Amino acid sequence: MILIVCVILIALIFEYINGFHDTANAIATSVSTKVLTPRQAIVLSTVFNLLGALAGTAVAKTIGKGLVDTDFVSLQTIMCALLGGILWNLLTWWIGLPSSSSHALIGGLCGAALASAHGQWSVLHWAVYDSAKHEWAGLWPKVVAPMMLAPTCGLLIGFVLMGLLLFVFRRFTPRFVNVFFGKTQLLSAAWMSFSHGTNDAQKTMGIIALTLFTATTKTEAFHDLPSWISFLHTPKFDIALWVKIACALTMAAGTAAGGWRIIRTMGSHLVRMQPVHGFAAQTTAAAVIEGATHWGIPLSTTHVISGSIMGVGATKRLNAVKWGIGGRMLWAWVLTLPVTAGLGYLFLRSLHLLGWA
Repeated sequence: MILIVCVILIALIFEYINGFHDTANAIATSVSTKVLTPRQAIVLSTVFNLLGALAGTAVAKTIGKGLVDTDFVSLQTIMCALLGGILWNLLTWWIGLPSSSSHALIGGLCGAALASAHGQWSVLHWAVYDSAKHEWAGLWPKVVAPMMLAPTCGLLIGFVLMGLLLFVFRRFTPRFVNVFFGKTQLLSAAWMSFSHGTNDAQKTMGIIALTLFTATTKTEAFHDLPSWISFLHTPKFDIALWVKIACALTMAAGTAAGGWRIIRTMGSHLVRMQPVHGFAAQTTAAAVIEGATHWGIPLSTTHVISGSIMGVGATKRLNAVKWGIGGRMLWAWVLTLPVTAGLGYLFLRSLHLLGWA
C-alpha cells in the first residue's frame, strides 16, 4: 500500500512540474506582446488549464494502455518511468530549454517496461490496428509520427494564417491592429491554455489509472482495502473522477507557480512578436492540439507552439526567427524519448540488482 501511495504522489509531482514546465506554452506569447502581465497570464492559464484537464479521457487511455504491454508493468515500472521523466523535465527547465513533458513520460514508460520485460522489444506496442475504433494505435501512429508532423503543421499553418491576417488587415493602421489583436489574443491565450489542459493533464491521469489497475490486478493485499479507501480499487482500466480532479488541480497549481526560464526563451528569444503574431501562433497551436486530443494522441504542446511561433515569425522575414535557438530546441526534442527511455530502463534495472523489484 505504501508503494502505491508513493507512485501516485510521484505521478502528481510529475504533473506539478509539467504545469510550471509547460506554462510557457500557453502564456509566453501573451507576455512577450505585453497583452498580459506575467501574473495576469498565469492566472488566465491556470483557470483554463484546470477546465481543460477535466474535459475528456482519450489521451489518458492511450498513455495508460495503448503504448506498452500492461502484463509487464508493475508499480516499480511506473515509478521508474515517472522518475526518468521528472529528471529530464527538471534538467531542461533549469537550462531554460523547452522540451516535451509528454515525450519525457512516454520515453520513461517505454524504457522501464523494456527493463521489466528483460529486453523483449515486443513489450512495446509499435503499431496496432484497433478494429473497434477503426484506427491505428501504438507508438508509431500515436507518438513518433505526430512528434514529427505536429511542429511541421504548426509551422506551416502558422505561416499561412499569419499571411492571411496580414493580407486582410493590410489597410488598417498599426495602432488599430495592435489594439484589436491585443483583445483577441486574450481569447487565443484562453483557448491555448484549455487545449493544453485537455492534452497534457490527461497523461498523468493515464499513469495513475494504470497504477491503480496494476495494483488491483497484481497485488493480492489490494483486494482487501478498508471501506474508506475502496475507491482505489480499479478492476478494469478506467479514469475515475477523483483522478481527473486531482490531476487538474495539481497541474493548475504547477501552472500558477510559473516557468519563467522557458517563458523567456519562448516569448522573446525565439522571435519578437506583436499581438497579431501572438494571436496567430496561439490559435494555430490550440487548433492542432485540439485535433490531436480528439484522436487520443498525446501530443507535445511544446513542439506545436514552438513550430507555430517560428511559422508566424517567418512571415516577417526568414532571419527574424532565431533559428539557432530553434536548433537547440530541436535537439532537445530528438533526445527526449531516447534519454528518458534510457533513464527509465536504468532506474528499473538498478532496482532489479538491488532486489527491490
